[in-house]
Amino acid sequence: MPLTFPFNLFKQKKPPQLTEQIFLSGGSPVFTPFNGNAYENDLYRAAVDAIARNAAKLRAAHVILDPAGRSDGDPVLNRLLQSRPNPFMSAFDLLYKLVTHLYLNNNAFAWLQWADNGNLAGIYPLKPNNAEFMAAPDGTLYVNFNFGSGQNYQFPYSDVIHIRRHFNRNDLLGDQNTALIPALELAHTQNEGIINGIKFGANIRGVLKITRANLRPEDVKAQRDNFMRDFLEMTNSGGLVVTDTSTEYSPLESKPYIIDNDQLEATKAKIYDYLGISEVIVNNTYNENQWNAFYESVIESIAVQLSLEFTEKLFTAREQAFGNAILFEANRLQFASATTKATLIEKLMPFGLLTINQALEILNLPGMPDGDKRLQTLNMVNAAKADQYQLGGDAQL
Repeated sequence: MPLTFPFNLFKQKKPPQLTEQIFLSGGSPVFTPFNGNAYENDLYRAAVDAIARNAAKLRAAHVILDPAGRSDGDPVLNRLLQSRPNPFMSAFDLLYKLVTHLYLNNNAFAWLQWADNGNLAGIYPLKPNNAEFMAAPDGTLYVNFNFGSGQNYQFPYSDVIHIRRHFNRNDLLGDQNTALIPALELAHTQNEGIINGIKFGANIRGVLKITRANLRPEDVKAQRDNFMRDFLEMTNSGGLVVTDTSTEYSPLESKPYIIDNDQLEATKAKIYDYLGISEVIVNNTYNENQWNAFYESVIESIAVQLSLEFTEKLFTAREQAFGNAILFEANRLQFASATTKATLIEKLMPFGLLTINQALEILNLPGMPDGDKRLQTLNMVNAAKADQYQLGGDAQL
């Protein structure tokens, strides 16, 4: 029995009469998945997987930002965001699925399930066959999702997480990956060419001349078929053909077209460039600088999108005004070299910017019971009291 998310377990408010929503770009925004079968291409899948599994390491946190600094938010909400957003998947699974959908369709959706008390109860990624944006008489925007099961659900757009790429033509949706089709077709043709080239080169090819005269056409065909079965199949591992006086076999020299490595690399580069990723990230041979470039250009942009979208959809304008926010962050230092980590600790610890446990975490070492205190060198002084210190005053520094 197929697994379905439990939309039917939670009563949905019946939406008002919805009408087609028209935007400045013209027409009604209707989402349909990309039909280019991009995920069936090994290069594209490997690249998307590299992006998704690294983006899935982002850690979502409810925080409260105010002039005094940053403090932790609701621990129940944080557990849902960081551990189990719904009964079927972990937080890693949720982010992996959303980012995969984002790169396959340039649009990714997730439904926010609210409990009766108004608290967030779950987050479910959606993979609809299509989605149509509709408007209620009061102007509220709804999304009508149609799924492969044939079921339709309407949700207020305010209850739907929506992130997108190549956001250009439509007012609400990212463009499809049609620009990628030539590269995918080229990669597919190259794969087929390699396979056929191997098969072609493994076969014995030639002209079979039957010296006996006045044979019926069916006898000629039968003799040809028998010859092919006995000698020209790939199972003829010896590569030898034996004939008698009734036949003469003349081999044909045929050289299959072999795709050179430069052409394969050029096609691979087209796909990787489209995704904004380098091969070293896909095959995990990156160094510290290459990882930082990938993080800043790809992962960080996803983190910003997720942070802004989750904050907007989870909190009212008033709650946001009081500093409530959802931030998606990653510990970039885990990919830094030992030299970089040591230099960072050496530079920051004297200013009291790191606790002992934070320094240990940078080094991938376990914390200690009293490690939350900050150490600072006595060479540092409060700038507001520097004059008193130099003049020998007794002010508390």
